[in-house]
Amino acid sequence: MSISAKLQVPRIDAIHPPAALPQGEVEVTGSHLGPFGGFPPEVSVNGERALVTMSRADRIAVRVPYNATSGLLEIGTREGISASHLHVARLLSDGLHPVTSPAVSRSGMIYSTISGTRGKATPVSVVRVSQDGRGTPFLSGILNATGLAFSPGGELFVSSRAEGAVYRVDETGEATVYAEGMGVATGIVFDREGNLFVGDRSGTIFRIDAERRIFVHATLESSVSAYHLSIDALGNLFVTGPTLGSNDAIWKVDPSGEVSLWYRGLGRPQGLAVCHEGSVYVCACLHGQRGLVRITAEGEASLALAGANLVGVAFSPLGSTVLTTNEAVYDVDLGVGGICF
Repeated sequence: MSISAKLQVPRIDAIHPPAALPQGEVEVTGSHLGPFGGFPPEVSVNGERALVTMSRADRIAVRVPYNATSGLLEIGTREGISASHLHVARLLSDGLHPVTSPAVSRSGMIYSTISGTRGKATPVSVVRVSQDGRGTPFLSGILNATGLAFSPGGELFVSSRAEGAVYRVDETGEATVYAEGMGVATGIVFDREGNLFVGDRSGTIFRIDAERRIFVHATLESSVSAYHLSIDALGNLFVTGPTLGSNDAIWKVDPSGEVSLWYRGLGRPQGLAVCHEGSVYVCACLHGQRGLVRITAEGEASLALAGANLVGVAFSPLGSTVLTTNEAVYDVDLGVGGICF
Protein backbone atom coordinates (compact mmCIF):
# COMPACT_ATOMS: atom_id res chain seq x y z
CA MET A 1 0.00 0.00 0.00
CA SER A 2 1.37 3.45 -0.95
CA ILE A 3 2.12 6.16 1.57
CA SER A 4 -0.47 8.46 -0.10
CA ALA A 5 -3.16 5.79 0.31
CA LYS A 6 -2.28 5.30 3.94
CA LEU A 7 -2.41 9.03 4.55
CA GLN A 8 -5.61 9.45 2.54
CA VAL A 9 -4.38 12.59 0.82
CA PRO A 10 -7.36 14.52 -0.67
CA ARG A 11 -7.72 14.42 -4.44
CA ILE A 12 -9.90 16.69 -6.59
CA ASP A 13 -11.20 15.07 -9.75
CA ALA A 14 -13.61 17.78 -10.94
CA ILE A 15 -15.39 20.99 -9.97
CA HIS A 16 -18.94 21.41 -11.19
CA PRO A 17 -19.72 23.84 -12.55
CA PRO A 18 -16.22 25.15 -13.36
CA ALA A 19 -17.25 28.78 -12.73
CA ALA A 20 -19.31 30.75 -10.22
CA LEU A 21 -20.42 34.14 -9.06
CA PRO A 22 -19.21 35.16 -5.60
CA GLN A 23 -21.54 33.36 -3.16
CA GLY A 24 -22.35 30.75 -5.79
CA GLU A 25 -22.15 27.10 -4.76
CA VAL A 26 -20.01 24.53 -6.58
CA GLU A 27 -19.63 20.80 -6.07
CA VAL A 28 -16.20 19.17 -5.85
CA THR A 29 -15.84 15.46 -6.56
CA GLY A 30 -12.82 13.31 -5.81
CA SER A 31 -11.59 11.14 -2.95
CA HIS A 32 -10.62 11.58 0.71
CA LEU A 33 -12.43 14.93 0.82
CA GLY A 34 -13.75 14.51 4.36
CA PRO A 35 -15.22 14.83 6.84
CA PHE A 36 -12.46 14.04 9.34
CA GLY A 37 -13.21 13.57 13.00
CA GLY A 38 -16.64 15.01 12.39
CA PHE A 39 -15.25 18.21 10.83
CA PRO A 40 -15.22 19.23 7.15
CA PRO A 41 -11.92 19.96 5.38
CA GLU A 42 -10.53 23.48 5.06
CA VAL A 43 -11.35 24.99 1.68
CA SER A 44 -10.18 28.24 0.12
CA VAL A 45 -10.62 29.95 -3.24
CA ASN A 46 -7.55 31.90 -4.30
CA GLY A 47 -6.62 32.36 -0.64
CA GLU A 48 -10.10 33.28 0.63
CA ARG A 49 -11.62 30.87 3.16
CA ALA A 50 -14.76 29.19 1.78
CA LEU A 51 -17.78 27.74 3.53
CA VAL A 52 -18.29 23.98 3.17
CA THR A 53 -22.04 23.30 3.08
CA MET A 54 -21.85 19.54 2.56
CA SER A 55 -18.96 17.12 3.15
CA ARG A 56 -18.58 13.50 2.10
CA ALA A 57 -15.54 11.40 1.29
CA ASP A 58 -16.11 11.65 -2.46
CA ARG A 59 -18.06 14.91 -2.75
CA ILE A 60 -18.28 18.29 -1.05
CA ALA A 61 -20.29 21.44 -1.72
CA VAL A 62 -18.53 24.80 -1.37
CA ARG A 63 -19.90 28.34 -1.29
CA VAL A 64 -17.54 30.71 -3.09
CA PRO A 65 -16.43 33.57 -0.79
CA TYR A 66 -17.77 37.05 -1.46
CA ASN A 67 -14.27 38.49 -2.04
CA ALA A 68 -12.93 35.55 -4.03
CA THR A 69 -11.31 35.92 -7.44
CA SER A 70 -10.39 33.35 -10.07
CA GLY A 71 -7.66 31.00 -8.94
CA LEU A 72 -7.04 27.75 -7.15
CA LEU A 73 -9.74 26.07 -5.11
CA GLU A 74 -7.75 24.25 -2.43
CA ILE A 75 -8.94 21.47 -0.14
CA GLY A 76 -6.73 20.84 2.84
CA THR A 77 -6.74 18.16 5.51
CA ARG A 78 -4.12 17.08 8.01
CA GLU A 79 -3.01 14.54 5.40
CA GLY A 80 -2.35 17.01 2.57
CA ILE A 81 -3.72 19.51 0.04
CA SER A 82 -5.30 19.20 -3.39
CA ALA A 83 -6.08 22.10 -5.73
CA SER A 84 -7.86 22.82 -9.01
CA HIS A 85 -8.69 26.03 -10.90
CA LEU A 86 -12.06 27.76 -10.47
CA HIS A 87 -13.26 30.70 -12.57
CA VAL A 88 -14.92 33.35 -10.38
CA ALA A 89 -16.88 36.19 -11.96
CA ARG A 90 -15.46 39.67 -11.38
CA LEU A 91 -17.76 42.41 -10.11
CA LEU A 92 -17.63 45.39 -12.46
CA SER A 93 -20.44 47.64 -11.22
CA ASP A 94 -23.28 47.42 -8.71
CA GLY A 95 -26.17 49.56 -7.51
CA LEU A 96 -27.95 48.94 -10.81
CA HIS A 97 -31.28 47.36 -11.73
CA PRO A 98 -30.97 45.23 -14.84
CA VAL A 99 -34.01 43.14 -15.77
CA THR A 100 -32.53 41.38 -18.79
CA SER A 101 -29.25 40.99 -20.68
CA PRO A 102 -26.69 43.76 -21.06
CA ALA A 103 -25.44 44.99 -24.42
CA VAL A 104 -21.75 45.11 -25.34
CA SER A 105 -20.34 47.41 -28.01
CA ARG A 106 -17.70 46.42 -30.55
CA SER A 107 -15.07 48.09 -28.36
CA GLY A 108 -16.12 46.06 -25.33
CA MET A 109 -18.03 48.81 -23.52
CA ILE A 110 -20.91 47.36 -21.50
CA TYR A 111 -24.36 48.96 -21.27
CA SER A 112 -26.84 48.07 -18.54
CA THR A 113 -30.05 49.51 -17.15
CA ILE A 114 -31.34 51.03 -13.96
CA SER A 115 -34.86 49.92 -14.78
CA GLY A 116 -36.80 50.77 -11.62
CA THR A 117 -40.23 49.59 -10.56
CA ARG A 118 -43.01 49.81 -13.14
CA GLY A 119 -44.17 53.36 -13.79
CA LYS A 120 -41.50 54.95 -11.60
CA ALA A 121 -38.83 57.10 -13.23
CA THR A 122 -35.17 56.76 -12.26
CA PRO A 123 -32.56 59.54 -12.50
CA VAL A 124 -30.46 57.40 -14.88
CA SER A 125 -31.89 54.92 -17.38
CA VAL A 126 -28.73 53.32 -18.82
CA VAL A 127 -25.22 53.08 -17.40
CA ARG A 128 -22.03 52.54 -19.39
CA VAL A 129 -19.43 50.28 -17.76
CA SER A 130 -15.82 49.94 -18.92
CA GLN A 131 -13.73 46.77 -18.71
CA ASP A 132 -11.90 48.15 -15.67
CA GLY A 133 -15.20 48.55 -13.81
CA ARG A 134 -15.78 52.27 -14.18
CA GLY A 135 -19.51 52.95 -14.42
CA THR A 136 -20.82 56.27 -15.72
CA PRO A 137 -24.38 57.50 -16.40
CA PHE A 138 -25.07 57.37 -20.14
CA LEU A 139 -28.78 57.92 -20.73
CA SER A 140 -31.70 59.44 -18.82
CA GLY A 141 -35.38 60.00 -19.49
CA ILE A 142 -36.54 56.51 -20.57
CA LEU A 143 -39.19 55.16 -18.22
CA ASN A 144 -38.46 51.58 -17.13
CA ALA A 145 -35.63 50.98 -19.60
CA THR A 146 -35.64 47.22 -20.21
CA GLY A 147 -34.12 45.63 -23.32
CA LEU A 148 -30.82 46.68 -24.90
CA ALA A 149 -29.42 45.80 -28.33
CA PHE A 150 -26.90 47.08 -30.85
CA SER A 151 -27.86 47.27 -34.51
CA PRO A 152 -25.52 45.84 -37.18
CA GLY A 153 -24.41 49.44 -37.73
CA GLY A 154 -23.38 49.85 -34.09
CA GLU A 155 -26.29 51.99 -32.82
CA LEU A 156 -27.74 51.32 -29.37
CA PHE A 157 -31.48 50.67 -29.01
CA VAL A 158 -33.43 50.58 -25.73
CA SER A 159 -36.96 49.37 -25.02
CA SER A 160 -39.33 50.86 -22.44
CA ARG A 161 -41.77 48.34 -20.99
CA ALA A 162 -43.86 51.15 -19.44
CA GLU A 163 -44.22 53.14 -22.67
CA GLY A 164 -44.33 50.26 -25.15
CA ALA A 165 -41.68 52.06 -27.17
CA VAL A 166 -38.20 51.48 -28.53
CA TYR A 167 -35.63 54.28 -28.61
CA ARG A 168 -32.57 54.78 -30.79
CA VAL A 169 -29.64 56.31 -28.87
CA ASP A 170 -26.71 58.18 -30.40
CA GLU A 171 -23.13 58.25 -29.12
CA THR A 172 -23.82 61.26 -26.88
CA GLY A 173 -26.70 59.57 -25.07
CA GLU A 174 -29.51 61.41 -26.89
CA ALA A 175 -32.56 59.21 -27.43
CA THR A 176 -35.25 59.45 -30.10
CA VAL A 177 -38.34 57.27 -30.52
CA TYR A 178 -37.81 54.54 -33.11
CA ALA A 179 -41.10 52.63 -32.72
CA GLU A 180 -44.22 52.85 -30.57
CA GLY A 181 -47.22 50.66 -29.79
CA MET A 182 -45.14 47.63 -28.79
CA GLY A 183 -47.33 46.62 -25.80
CA VAL A 184 -45.12 45.77 -22.79
CA ALA A 185 -41.86 46.00 -24.76
CA THR A 186 -39.15 43.94 -23.10
CA GLY A 187 -36.40 41.98 -24.90
CA ILE A 188 -35.04 43.26 -28.22
CA VAL A 189 -32.54 41.91 -30.75
CA PHE A 190 -31.37 42.61 -34.32
CA ASP A 191 -30.69 40.17 -37.13
CA ARG A 192 -27.90 40.67 -39.67
CA GLU A 193 -30.32 42.36 -42.15
CA GLY A 194 -31.19 45.09 -39.66
CA ASN A 195 -34.62 43.79 -38.66
CA LEU A 196 -35.40 44.62 -35.04
CA PHE A 197 -37.39 42.06 -33.04
CA VAL A 198 -39.30 43.24 -29.98
CA GLY A 199 -40.86 40.95 -27.37
CA ASP A 200 -44.18 42.16 -25.96
CA ARG A 201 -44.59 40.06 -22.84
CA SER A 202 -48.37 39.86 -23.35
CA GLY A 203 -47.73 37.40 -26.19
CA THR A 204 -46.40 39.03 -29.36
CA ILE A 205 -43.02 39.25 -31.04
CA PHE A 206 -42.90 42.20 -33.43
CA ARG A 207 -40.53 42.60 -36.36
CA ILE A 208 -39.56 46.11 -37.42
CA ASP A 209 -37.79 46.23 -40.77
CA ALA A 210 -35.14 48.72 -41.88
CA GLU A 211 -37.90 51.06 -43.18
CA ARG A 212 -39.48 50.95 -39.69
CA ARG A 213 -42.53 49.03 -40.86
CA ILE A 214 -44.01 46.94 -38.05
CA PHE A 215 -45.15 43.32 -38.47
CA VAL A 216 -46.38 40.64 -36.07
CA HIS A 217 -43.64 38.02 -36.42
CA ALA A 218 -44.92 35.39 -33.95
CA THR A 219 -47.25 34.86 -31.02
CA LEU A 220 -46.49 32.96 -27.82
CA GLU A 221 -47.86 32.44 -24.34
CA SER A 222 -47.76 35.56 -22.17
CA SER A 223 -45.05 35.96 -19.52
CA VAL A 224 -45.28 37.19 -15.95
CA SER A 225 -42.15 39.31 -16.37
CA ALA A 226 -40.55 39.61 -19.81
CA TYR A 227 -39.68 38.09 -23.14
CA HIS A 228 -35.92 37.65 -23.52
CA LEU A 229 -34.59 37.28 -27.06
CA SER A 230 -31.42 36.10 -28.76
CA ILE A 231 -30.67 35.16 -32.36
CA ASP A 232 -28.33 32.80 -34.18
CA ALA A 233 -26.38 33.26 -37.40
CA LEU A 234 -29.23 31.78 -39.46
CA GLY A 235 -31.81 34.24 -38.15
CA ASN A 236 -33.55 31.87 -35.75
CA LEU A 237 -34.88 33.61 -32.64
CA PHE A 238 -34.58 31.94 -29.23
CA VAL A 239 -37.12 33.20 -26.72
CA THR A 240 -37.72 32.77 -23.01
CA GLY A 241 -40.83 34.05 -21.25
CA PRO A 242 -40.74 32.97 -17.62
CA THR A 243 -43.97 31.87 -15.99
CA LEU A 244 -44.76 30.89 -12.41
CA GLY A 245 -43.98 27.23 -13.19
CA SER A 246 -40.76 25.26 -12.79
CA ASN A 247 -40.76 23.56 -16.19
CA ASP A 248 -40.42 26.52 -18.54
CA ALA A 249 -39.26 26.41 -22.13
CA ILE A 250 -36.99 28.03 -24.67
CA TRP A 251 -38.91 28.62 -27.87
CA LYS A 252 -37.40 28.78 -31.34
CA VAL A 253 -38.87 31.08 -33.99
CA ASP A 254 -37.52 30.57 -37.49
CA PRO A 255 -37.11 33.45 -39.98
CA SER A 256 -40.62 32.85 -41.36
CA GLY A 257 -42.18 33.18 -37.89
CA GLU A 258 -42.78 29.46 -37.31
CA VAL A 259 -42.68 28.70 -33.56
CA SER A 260 -41.38 25.41 -32.15
CA LEU A 261 -40.44 24.12 -28.73
CA TRP A 262 -36.63 24.01 -28.57
CA TYR A 263 -35.99 22.97 -24.94
CA ARG A 264 -38.15 22.42 -21.86
CA GLY A 265 -37.11 21.85 -18.26
CA LEU A 266 -35.94 25.19 -16.83
CA GLY A 267 -37.00 27.15 -13.80
CA ARG A 268 -37.66 30.83 -14.53
CA PRO A 269 -35.41 31.21 -17.59
CA GLN A 270 -34.46 34.81 -18.31
CA GLY A 271 -31.74 36.44 -20.43
CA LEU A 272 -30.02 34.26 -23.02
CA ALA A 273 -27.35 34.42 -25.71
CA VAL A 274 -26.27 32.17 -28.58
CA CYS A 275 -22.54 31.45 -28.77
CA HIS A 276 -20.48 31.06 -31.94
CA GLU A 277 -20.79 27.25 -32.05
CA GLY A 278 -24.57 27.25 -31.62
CA SER A 279 -25.09 26.47 -27.94
CA VAL A 280 -27.53 28.65 -26.03
CA TYR A 281 -26.52 30.08 -22.66
CA VAL A 282 -29.46 31.04 -20.47
CA CYS A 283 -29.88 32.40 -16.94
CA ALA A 284 -32.13 29.83 -15.30
CA CYS A 285 -32.55 27.08 -12.75
CA LEU A 286 -31.63 23.55 -13.87
CA HIS A 287 -32.43 20.58 -11.62
CA GLY A 288 -32.64 22.87 -8.62
CA GLN A 289 -29.35 24.66 -9.33
CA ARG A 290 -29.46 28.34 -10.24
CA GLY A 291 -26.95 29.89 -12.59
CA LEU A 292 -25.94 30.09 -16.24
CA VAL A 293 -27.10 27.01 -18.14
CA ARG A 294 -25.49 25.81 -21.37
CA ILE A 295 -27.74 23.94 -23.79
CA THR A 296 -26.12 22.39 -26.85
CA ALA A 297 -27.71 22.19 -30.28
CA GLU A 298 -28.45 18.53 -29.44
CA GLY A 299 -30.47 19.59 -26.38
CA GLU A 300 -27.96 18.57 -23.70
CA ALA A 301 -28.13 20.94 -20.73
CA SER A 302 -25.54 21.53 -18.01
CA LEU A 303 -24.70 24.25 -15.53
CA ALA A 304 -21.84 26.43 -16.83
CA LEU A 305 -21.71 28.85 -13.89
CA ALA A 306 -23.28 28.81 -10.43
CA GLY A 307 -24.93 31.90 -9.03
CA ALA A 308 -28.21 33.36 -7.83
CA ASN A 309 -30.26 36.28 -9.17
CA LEU A 310 -28.88 36.15 -12.71
CA VAL A 311 -31.06 37.93 -15.25
CA GLY A 312 -28.85 38.40 -18.31
CA VAL A 313 -25.84 37.29 -20.34
CA ALA A 314 -23.91 38.66 -23.32
CA PHE A 315 -20.64 37.73 -25.02
CA SER A 316 -18.08 40.50 -25.32
CA PRO A 317 -15.98 40.92 -28.49
CA LEU A 318 -13.01 41.03 -26.09
CA GLY A 319 -13.58 37.38 -25.18
CA SER A 320 -15.27 37.53 -21.79
CA THR A 321 -18.82 36.62 -20.82
CA VAL A 322 -20.77 39.52 -19.30
CA LEU A 323 -23.44 38.69 -16.72
CA THR A 324 -26.08 40.79 -15.00
CA THR A 325 -27.82 40.04 -11.74
CA ASN A 326 -30.78 42.09 -10.57
CA GLU A 327 -28.35 44.66 -9.15
CA ALA A 328 -24.88 44.29 -10.67
CA VAL A 329 -22.70 43.58 -13.72
CA TYR A 330 -19.96 40.92 -13.75
CA ASP A 331 -17.58 39.43 -16.27
CA VAL A 332 -15.89 36.04 -16.37
CA ASP A 333 -13.71 34.05 -18.73
CA LEU A 334 -15.69 31.00 -19.88
CA GLY A 335 -13.78 30.54 -23.12
CA VAL A 336 -16.93 31.26 -25.12
CA GLY A 337 -17.38 33.64 -28.03
CA GLY A 338 -20.49 35.24 -29.43
CA ILE A 339 -21.88 35.72 -32.93
CA CYS A 340 -20.71 38.78 -34.87
CA PHE A 341 -22.96 40.33 -37.53
